[in-house]
Amino acid sequence: MRTTSISSSLSELPHLLPFFSNSGNTCVFLQHNAIFRNLGFSIPRTFVTLRTTSSLSLLAQGYPRAISHSANQLSDVEEEEEEDDEDEDDDDDEAADEYEEFSVDLFDDNKYEDDEIDSTTMEAPPQFEGQKWQRVDRLRSQVREFGEEIIDLDELASIYDFHIDKFQRLAIQSFLRGSSVVVSAPTSSGKTLIAEAAAVATVVRGRRLFYTTPLKALSNQKYREFRETFGESNVGLLTGDSAVNKEAQILIMTTEILRNMLYQSIGMVSSGSGLFHVDVIVLDEVHYLSDISRGTVWEEIVIYCPKEVQLICLSATVANADELAGWIGQIHGTTELVKSMKRPVPLTWHFSMKNSLLPLLNEKGTSMNRNLQLSALGGESYKEDGSGRRNSRRREKASYKSGSISVQSTSSKDDTNTIRRSQVPQVKDTLWYLRQKDMLPAIWFIFSRKGCDAAVQYLEHYKLLDDCETSEVELALKRFRVQYPDAVRESALKGLLNGVAAHHAGCLPLWKSFIEVLFQQGLVKIVFATETLAAGINMPARTAVISSLSKRSDSGRTHLSPNELLQMAGRAGRRGTDERGHVVLVQTPNEGAEECCKVLLSGVEPLVSQFTASYGMVLNLLAGAKVTRRSKEAEMKVLKAGRTLEEARKLVEQSFGNYVGSNVMLAAKDELAEIQKEIEVLTLEVSDDAVDRKSRKQLSEKAYREISDLQEELREEKRLRTELRRRMELKRITSLKPLLKEMENGDLPFICLQHNKEGVQHLLPAVYLGKADALSGLKFKNMIYADGSSTLNIMDKELDFGDMEAQFDAKPSYYVALGSDNSWYLFTEKWIKVVYGTGFPNVPLVQGGALPRETMRAHLDKEEMQWEKLAHSEFGDLWCTEGSLETWSWSLNVPGLSSLSDENGVLQMSQAYEDAVECYKDQRTKVSRLKKKIARTESFKEYKKIIDMTNFTKEKIERLKARSVRLVSRIEQIEPSGWKEFLQISNVIHEARALDINTKVIFPLGETASAIRGDNELWLAMVLRNKILLDLKPPQLAAVFGSLVSAGIRVRPWKNNSYIYEPSTTVVNIVNFLDEQRSSFLKLQEKHGVKIPCELDSQFSGMVEAWASGLTWREIMMDCAMDEGDLARLLRRTIDLLAQIPKLPDIGPVLQNNAMIASNVMDRPPISELAG
Repeated sequence: MRTTSISSSLSELPHLLPFFSNSGNTCVFLQHNAIFRNLGFSIPRTFVTLRTTSSLSLLAQGYPRAISHSANQLSDVEEEEEEDDEDEDDDDDEAADEYEEFSVDLFDDNKYEDDEIDSTTMEAPPQFEGQKWQRVDRLRSQVREFGEEIIDLDELASIYDFHIDKFQRLAIQSFLRGSSVVVSAPTSSGKTLIAEAAAVATVVRGRRLFYTTPLKALSNQKYREFRETFGESNVGLLTGDSAVNKEAQILIMTTEILRNMLYQSIGMVSSGSGLFHVDVIVLDEVHYLSDISRGTVWEEIVIYCPKEVQLICLSATVANADELAGWIGQIHGTTELVKSMKRPVPLTWHFSMKNSLLPLLNEKGTSMNRNLQLSALGGESYKEDGSGRRNSRRREKASYKSGSISVQSTSSKDDTNTIRRSQVPQVKDTLWYLRQKDMLPAIWFIFSRKGCDAAVQYLEHYKLLDDCETSEVELALKRFRVQYPDAVRESALKGLLNGVAAHHAGCLPLWKSFIEVLFQQGLVKIVFATETLAAGINMPARTAVISSLSKRSDSGRTHLSPNELLQMAGRAGRRGTDERGHVVLVQTPNEGAEECCKVLLSGVEPLVSQFTASYGMVLNLLAGAKVTRRSKEAEMKVLKAGRTLEEARKLVEQSFGNYVGSNVMLAAKDELAEIQKEIEVLTLEVSDDAVDRKSRKQLSEKAYREISDLQEELREEKRLRTELRRRMELKRITSLKPLLKEMENGDLPFICLQHNKEGVQHLLPAVYLGKADALSGLKFKNMIYADGSSTLNIMDKELDFGDMEAQFDAKPSYYVALGSDNSWYLFTEKWIKVVYGTGFPNVPLVQGGALPRETMRAHLDKEEMQWEKLAHSEFGDLWCTEGSLETWSWSLNVPGLSSLSDENGVLQMSQAYEDAVECYKDQRTKVSRLKKKIARTESFKEYKKIIDMTNFTKEKIERLKARSVRLVSRIEQIEPSGWKEFLQISNVIHEARALDINTKVIFPLGETASAIRGDNELWLAMVLRNKILLDLKPPQLAAVFGSLVSAGIRVRPWKNNSYIYEPSTTVVNIVNFLDEQRSSFLKLQEKHGVKIPCELDSQFSGMVEAWASGLTWREIMMDCAMDEGDLARLLRRTIDLLAQIPKLPDIGPVLQNNAMIASNVMDRPPISELAG
């Protein structure tokens, strides 16, 4: 290589000046090594920049910086600059501060300018030669020679080739002081570096560190990363699937594994705590503490952890990190909080529509971009209809703020709905802008597996790679196919070769890992992923696209929380690669820029305790003695004294929820009481009597009398208008009833339902099924009429039409329809917009089959449904619930509104209804004229000031009510409930003869339950200890165990078939026998108020039995109705349960041997590869 001398005149190389800074006598080399090499420079890696010297200095290799005078000088200068926050010309500090707002215990108010140097490009020169693991070994040698005292911030920072950020330095300093540390910083900001530095300090001292993660995949990733830094011999892995080098100094594990270790240290079955020589425990992703199903684990670890162990808790940005740090400090020991509010790579938010990609926020980032307002987006449509604009202006002028309600016309809401739908982009529309603006690679979040796969197929011919990149993908794919032939996802290959891939739980983990590697190498430009990709896996992109603000869940459709949105957005922006990250939110039919900004600007949510008791927790806390067997007689042998209920209560009441409750509950209740008092006072100020008193005081007697009389007349006319509008609605109901009754027997007509949500009209195409009363045995009827009974009873009292038949016709009734979105709708006549003349023919699909109406009624009748109220009215409510797989194909055939026309409507209104409409319009005109008459009175300006002030006070009351609602919600969240559940579970354990809570004697059933891992440990122990399992062959045993762990596994409706292997007759009989025991156990739980699920589902047992019998992966997946990822997850869960059995106490050798055989047979490729 040609080398240019460093002493060459810089004036001869003006194009190289950006890489040099000639300041005084110091020549500063920036880390652009690749560029230097391309230009022919050869730069020694050991050059160190010192501002206090007149020339470049070489740090003596092998000599500790702690006794280097110049190094100490530099460290002191940097520390002074950090403490004083002086605006010195220090590139390193500017680089570290650029995108940070940091604090220890408090937020820092410092602001940093956008034009400061990026810390990702301004890197400090390396301190040592060699790889990172070589520097760690060198530091270890120095500690042996000079002692632990040399370990300081500078020594740990010297491990890295770059200047670490300020919040990282602060956290490391807190750790070195011996404190536990809570770090709250944005996703991808570099929190792992803090844990790595702590690991370096711990390893070189010859001690141990445990690193916990919430996910097996994340544990595997951290295991690989730490091996590169510390060497294979110093790092171990412990998950439900793998146990590698368990005695290593650094042990990576899932949080449940550590919790179970701590159980052993406090329980009666302990042979040792498992925490020997452990100095530090790292809890990664500690914000999982808010997770409903698993949050308890993190709280238990903090509660049970020995106080001499330092905790390092790494969390994404949350609203109450100070409460978390305070709680840990109270129950564990001195704890320091370090916060960083700025991302190392800042984010830019965009909003994608059909024909544009615009900034979501204004220039200050404080509110929505004006160009995204509906009026701006729909300008063209308004211009095309001048009458619409004039009507809008007329409505504005007619608005009168004296308590009247401004009624917005239906056409205006239709315009809003139309504008939103017209702006929904296709995937290719958004992708075109991403390519134009150089925003690839991107992770595109879609909240369904089907949606991800469909998007890949949609783009599989859209070429995003050049020929060279395609060749690299082909080569990588060839290698992957050779190594893992069964893991190749054939349906995804076309898209992959063009740079497009899917990443979700339906894919095999091996395939997902392959996609992650290609993405990190730049060989995949777009990954369509579900939100699980945002949960800690290191796979950053330049852009994150979020396709919707809502997702489907077990309880229906739910909106993203601000934390979930920011977690996904955190995948955008690659440190050291991108100057800015990009987040793109997409227009949907029901969600626009307003909703996006509302979620984004509402701020992060607080951590909420999810602490709940479990059978394992109760058994391990209370057990003190066990039954051992000698010969044929059982005798009691006390091994240790168990905890009393009072001692257990003290532990349970150390939960995060109780801490927050004790500190926050009183303050929240005090504030709520003050708000309620203020609302009472202000409500008196806006009453009619108060307004009347103010008017009498400020107006002349004549003016007061004139306006008072007119206002009284206006109130009376408004009351009459309301009554006429109500009568109009009743006449409409009367007109609709005969038509709907007539259509209950013929074809199934299409209808259009309508309702308003937050001022936006929603139109719902559906197929009409019939009257709810006609559906015999309908489970939801009692619920609906119980909820709506008050409304309908009021209707009964107020209807007065002279004869009973007319009164019956005007009473609203409930009807049922299936929407095009595969949702059932329950509604009254109030919500019907149009009834169409077309629909489904009510004829059997096959000869001799059931009629469509009968088929759909049967589906509706057998469903266990959770109904959600969409809208409320005095004329009945609108409810909805999700449909099932059986109704999915029916909903697909309901046409969209674009295919239906109001002209095809068959709704003929009666003359009485038309007359009622005219009466209502006349009265509305009369009210409008009376308002204008009031506005023309002589003293109206003075009176309007009173009204304006009243309205201002009313707005304040509404704000206070909103604040009180939030406070009530917060108080409900922090109400402690752990001890009540603990006692309920204790009663079940006592009655099931697992533990005597009076004597603390634990029986064999309790021993097994206390040692097993699972969602319902007592139920699993009951099954395992059943003698009926002893006669099963290993594949049959695996099939039965598969029925215990199949929660969340389901058949996918979009598969072309529904084929799965059926279990053998023996397995079916065993599961049926266990189901009887399960029913008895559920009754026992219900008796004591315990609601822990007991899983037993043989639907997929045949698949487990087939795999355990030796079928190949290709054979078992051929024409299979399950996703590969679901089957792999089910098999791994089964293997995990089987692998526990040989280690459980008081389990017979026959069962242990069969379980071991089944586990070994099942643990083969591609399933065996999921552990590593």
